[in-house]
Parts: sequence; structure tokens; C-alpha cells
Amino acid sequence: MTHGPGSLLRNTAATLMCLSGIGQFATLWLRELTGTALVDGLWGTVYVIVGIGLYGHSRFSVYMGMVVPAAAIGLLLYTMPMPEQLYTLRAAVDVTIILLCAVVLWESRHHPSV
Repeated sequence: MTHGPGSLLRNTAATLMCLSGIGQFATLWLRELTGTALVDGLWGTVYVIVGIGLYGHSRFSVYMGMVVPAAAIGLLLYTMPMPEQLYTLRAAVDVTIILLCAVVLWESRHHPSV
């Protein structure tokens, strides 16, 4: 990874995304295996894959770093009538990841050498 503008933000977003994905996947061992639990585990796997991609140089991973958490928030709000505190924390981390990726994308568009 280059040390240009946005590299710290990109690494922070990648770390948050990987930690969130590991947390979602790890909850499979802490609760009953239902359809919702398996979907959360699947989302966790997608988060880890996109998070690893954010450690690279591609703009596609930055786009995916905004699309995947936004889709997860939309799915979470659609399926949960009243979100629990854990899901609220997950949504807050997702919004943080989206904002970090948006800033990285904005900086990469205005500094093409990045």
C-alpha cells in the first residue's frame, strides 16, 4: 500500500471491516444455528473478503467497502422490527466504514496519483 493521502483511512476501514466480519462469523458459536445466524455468518465472510481487498490498491474494493455495509444495513433494517443493541453497534460500525471509504474514494478521485 502506498503512503499517499487516504492510506491511513483505507487501512482503518479495512481493519474495521475485517474485525466486523470476524465478529459476525464468530457469533455462529455463541447462538443457535438458525437461518438468521447463517446469513450473519455469510455476511461476515463477505466482510472479511472485502476487508482484505481494502488493504490493496483497487478502487473496486473501496466501492465494495461502501456497497456491502450499506446493503447489510438495509437488510438489517428490513428484517429486524426492533434492532437490538448489538445490531445498532453493527450498524454504527458499518456507517463508519462507509464514511471512511467515501473519504478515501473522494481523495483518490482528487489525487489521481494515489
